[in-house]
Amino acid sequence: MEDMILYNRLQFAFTITFHYLFPQLTMGLSLMIVYFKWKFLRTKNEDYNNAAKFWMKIFALNFAMGVVTGIPMEFQFGTNWAKFSELTGGIIGQTLAMEGMFSFFLESSFLGMFLFGEKLLGQKLHFLSGLMVFLGSWASGFLILATHSWMQHPVGYEILENGKFVLNNFSALFTNPWLWPSYLHNQAGSLITSSFFVAAVGAFYLLSNKHSRFGKIFVKSGVVFGVIASILVAFPTGDWAAKNVVKHQPATFAAMEGIFETEKGGSEIVLIGQPDMENKKLDNKIAVPNILSFLTYQRWDAEIKGLNDFDESIHPTNVPGLYYGYHIMVGLGTIFIGIMTLAAFLLWRNKLYQTKWLLWILMFMIPFPYIANTAGWYTAELGRQPWLVYNLMRMVDGVSPTVSSGNTLFTLLGFVGLYLLLGLLFLLLVLKIIRKGPEAKIALK
Repeated sequence: MEDMILYNRLQFAFTITFHYLFPQLTMGLSLMIVYFKWKFLRTKNEDYNNAAKFWMKIFALNFAMGVVTGIPMEFQFGTNWAKFSELTGGIIGQTLAMEGMFSFFLESSFLGMFLFGEKLLGQKLHFLSGLMVFLGSWASGFLILATHSWMQHPVGYEILENGKFVLNNFSALFTNPWLWPSYLHNQAGSLITSSFFVAAVGAFYLLSNKHSRFGKIFVKSGVVFGVIASILVAFPTGDWAAKNVVKHQPATFAAMEGIFETEKGGSEIVLIGQPDMENKKLDNKIAVPNILSFLTYQRWDAEIKGLNDFDESIHPTNVPGLYYGYHIMVGLGTIFIGIMTLAAFLLWRNKLYQTKWLLWILMFMIPFPYIANTAGWYTAELGRQPWLVYNLMRMVDGVSPTVSSGNTLFTLLGFVGLYLLLGLLFLLLVLKIIRKGPEAKIALK
């Protein structure tokens, strides 16, 4: 049974990690595309229109890859996690079906109109189609986060005698106190990815002396969106999300922060350290006294319970993974604020385009928002373990009893091979679009 659960978890972790590489760019990028199109309507500068169409081509490739890699996860609910689907399908099926029927079709329909209907629609309706793509992508994220938030903090349900969960308050799914902080935090993280991506392409154009007009537009837009998103992801959205964990999952919060023992007179914030699970302590830690208490409760002497004060049966199953995932996310987020603030300052001083060392940094920062967003999701998922539905259904109670560990391992290896090929093809196509530039007529049909 342990091997079966392990392989099921590994398969879902791999497929969802690879899948989310694509939506995290499209959600933020859709907002920037609307911005470029709006700037064109205001200024009549054709460069902004070409910028919008250029990024929509990359959006379309990301969208296609997101669809292809997202479908297998839906099947895994029925194959690897059949008991979970049977018992909770009456609730999570609501939001997942809405995401597929409304948001996905809204996004995909208007994406086609934006890509191929500019002349037929005219510029104002073309802008509206881009706006609808944005609304569809953000609504899709909202409905997925509503599902995830219910698993983290179940609301509006009752459990029947046969063990099935049924929804008794539909509106509770969307007023869940877990939902809005996690959704806004997630969307800010997505906007960071798109901002760094856009700025990186602009930096590449400026450093290579190609498409320099667009390079300046992309760097400026990426930095402006990036500095706003980098601050928002930390405060207030990150602060709200963390306080939700403190309130509803205190053992998870203690593990995230590396607090094993309750500290009287206020808790320190750990900057660096390594969890020692055998002795239940942090090794080689560097910490600042009382800061965590102030950030959490706005009191320097507030008490935060340590992990050792909670029964081991509700401890997160992978405390080191949770601790490192959280600190990678927070550490990279701090770096993002520093880089984007410095870039914004130089942009304000009209020196950014000539500061080659910072342009190089912007260009090579592309992978790090992906790493930070992935670490953030790992923090959320590892923090909920060993529960599938927090405090109500454990991992062992949700797996499919008839799927062998060998079958799961075999299909996992198949996913790894196939996704590596898909990823290589995706990179080649994106690099081709970037190399051709915003003024090139690249047909996607």
